[in-house]
Amino acid sequence: MALNILVYSDDRNTREQVRLALGKRPDAELPELSYLECATAPAVVRAMDEYEKGARRIDLLVLDGEAVPLGGMGLTRQLKEEIYQCPPVLVLIGRPQDSWLATWSHADAAVPAPVDPVALVAAATALLRGRAGLAA
Repeated sequence: MALNILVYSDDRNTREQVRLALGKRPDAELPELSYLECATAPAVVRAMDEYEKGARRIDLLVLDGEAVPLGGMGLTRQLKEEIYQCPPVLVLIGRPQDSWLATWSHADAAVPAPVDPVALVAAATALLRGRAGLAA
């Protein structure tokens, strides 16, 4: 069964960079990845409502901290506070000094934007391995 990744950014190119960096299978021990792209925060909230009802599986959220009008860090905080057993969230941050905001948001990991494929794969793989019950 594929692992489902929700990718949120108002920028189509950012969503594409995430998909291309992670690819179909970033780790041999993990199943293939499937993607749900969301361009708006309401679309993320709808997908997470389906997740809470058991109608959708989401194994990892990758949220753009620089998205507008609602950035990924504010959205992360909302999801982490409102959803019991929220899936892990990886936030893309525009500046290294924003890492404290990622911590405030309760993000499970943060990597720099624009997308650094090596950092993104390392962080996402660690979170997905934990989700799949594999040793990191």
